[in-house]
Amino acid sequence: MCYNKAIFYLSEERFMRVSQSKSKNSTSLYIIESVYTKDNKHTTRIVKKLGTVEELSKEHEDPLAWAKEVAKQMTEEAEQNKQRIKISYNPSKHIPQGEQALFNGGYLFLQQIYYRLGLDKITKTIHDRYKFEYDLNDILRLLVFGRILFPKSKKATFEDGQKLLEQPEFKPHDIYRALEVLAKESDTIQSALYQNSKKVMKRNTSILYYDCTNFFFELEEASGIRQYGVSKENRPNPIVQMGLFTDADGIPFAFAINPGNTSEQTTLKPLEQKIIRDFGKSRFVVCTDAGLSSMANRRFNTLQDRAFITIQSIKKMKAFQKQWALDPTGWHLEGSQAVYDLNEILEDPEAEDKYMDLVFYKERWFKEGDLEQRYIVSFSLKYKLYQASLRKEHVERAQKILDRGGYKRKGRNDPARFVSQLYFDADGAICDESLAYLNQERIQDEAMYDGFYCVATNLEEEASVILKANRRRWEIEESFRILKSEFKARPVYLSRDDRIEAHFLICFLSLYIFRILEKQLGERYSVEQIVHTLRHMDFLEARNDGYIPVYKRSELTDLLHEQAGFYTDFEILSVKDMRKVIKQSKQ
Repeated sequence: MCYNKAIFYLSEERFMRVSQSKSKNSTSLYIIESVYTKDNKHTTRIVKKLGTVEELSKEHEDPLAWAKEVAKQMTEEAEQNKQRIKISYNPSKHIPQGEQALFNGGYLFLQQIYYRLGLDKITKTIHDRYKFEYDLNDILRLLVFGRILFPKSKKATFEDGQKLLEQPEFKPHDIYRALEVLAKESDTIQSALYQNSKKVMKRNTSILYYDCTNFFFELEEASGIRQYGVSKENRPNPIVQMGLFTDADGIPFAFAINPGNTSEQTTLKPLEQKIIRDFGKSRFVVCTDAGLSSMANRRFNTLQDRAFITIQSIKKMKAFQKQWALDPTGWHLEGSQAVYDLNEILEDPEAEDKYMDLVFYKERWFKEGDLEQRYIVSFSLKYKLYQASLRKEHVERAQKILDRGGYKRKGRNDPARFVSQLYFDADGAICDESLAYLNQERIQDEAMYDGFYCVATNLEEEASVILKANRRRWEIEESFRILKSEFKARPVYLSRDDRIEAHFLICFLSLYIFRILEKQLGERYSVEQIVHTLRHMDFLEARNDGYIPVYKRSELTDLLHEQAGFYTDFEILSVKDMRKVIKQSKQ
C-alpha cells in the first residue's frame, strides 16, 4: 500500500528571555522567543506580554526575577514540545462522509474580549435567576461572534457555528428561547457591561455622543415596534429606530430600540434617564447632530451636571442671529488676537495658499427664554470650496433631470432640489402645462452658506475645544456604518418585538467587542481588514495530530497574537496546545 507523507517541523532550537521596554511613565516586561534553525538563521519575536513593572509589583515582590522564571519555564516547555510530527495520508482511502476538517479560529481574539468584559458572568447571573436548561453563555457567544464573522439569520448562524473550533452544544430552538430572555435583560446587560468594561480599559465618558438611525425589515407588514416611518435609506419597508450612545473614544455605551414612527428628538431623554438611573453616571456632556438638537433636549441637558454640544443650523436661526453668523467681519483664529474680514480673505489672490487649512471662528451668547446658549460659528475655505464643487455637480445633474423630463425629488440632498415648476404665467394665469426650470435663486441661496458651520453649547471652554469635541461625532456614524455593512444588521427577518430587541442587543454587543479590538490594535487597520482577517483565520484539523494554520500570516495577525498573549501561527499546533490556546482566550 502506498502512502503520501507530509512532514511538519517545529523550531530546531529555541529559548525564551525577558525583554524590557521603557517608556516615559512605565517599564513593560515581555517574553521574547529566540529561534535558531539548522542553517544558523536566527529570529526573535514577542510571545507574551507580562505587563508593566508597576502592575506586576502588586503580585510579585521582584517582578524581574519572576519574569525570568516564567521565561525559564517556557523554554523548558518549548524543549519538551520540540519534535518532528509525521502525518500520513492514504491516497486510496476516501475521506469520511460528513466529516469537517476546516475550522475558524479568528473568533478566539473576540472571545478573549468577551470574557474579559465578564459577559460569561453576566449570563450566569441571568441563568441562575431563570433556571433554564440551555447554556445562555454559549448561545450568546455564538450569536455575537457569528454577527461579526458570518452575519446571517439565527438559523444560518447556528449552522455556521459548526465551523468554529468549539462546536455549539445546544439546539437551534434554544436560540429563540434565549432571544426572549436577552430582550428582557437588555438593560441589565448594558449597565453591567459598562461597569465591567472599566476594568478592561479606561472609559472616556466625559462626552457622550448620541445619534439615531433606522433599520428596515424584509416583511412589509407593520406591527408592534415594526412601523412605517421616515427611512434614511428611502425604502418602503417598515423600520425600527435605534438610538445609540458612544463614549468619547467611540466605544458603545448604551442603546435603545424604538418604533419606526417615533420622532428622533423624543428618544434622547429616556435613554439619558436610563444611563443616569442604571449606570450611576450623571455628569457628562451630550453631543448630537442637528436632527436631535431640539430646545427641549438642550434644556434637559442644562440640568444637574450635564451639558450639551450640538450642531445648529444657520438656516434655521432667527434673522438677527443669521445676520451675525454670516457677517464677514469679526472673525478670529485660535491663538491670535487679530480680527479678520472674510471678504478680504476671499479676495486675496493667494487665499488658497495662505488660508486653505485654517479655520476661522466667531462666538456669541444668546438667551432664548430660560435657555442661555453659546453659538460658535466656524468658516473654512477648504469646506467652502468643497461644498461649491459638490453643488456644481448637483446642478449639472439637475440640468440632466430637466433634459429628460423627470422632476421627482427623492431626498433632501437630491439634485432635483434645484428643479422647480412654474404653474402661473407672467399675468398670473394658470398655465395649461407646468414649466420646469432650474431655480437659480435656490442655488444662490444655498451657496450663501458655503464654508460656514455652527455649533451650539452651554459650555464655557475654548471654542477650539468645543469644535474638536464635535468633530468626533464621526465615531458614532462609523459605528452605524459597521452595523449596516460589515455586520449586516439589516434587513431584519424577525417579527416578534422581543426577538427584534434581542437581535439589536446582539448587534450592540458585537459592535462593543469589535470597537475595543480596534483600539487594542492601535486603530492601524480598517474595519474591512480586521473582519476579513478574522473570517479567514482557518485551521486544518490533521486527524488526531493537531491543527495546521492555513491562513496568511501578516503584520495584522502578528499584532492580534501579541495583543492576545497567545499564538497560533506555528506550522502545527498539537491538540494539547490548541486546547491551551482556547483556555487562554477565556481568561
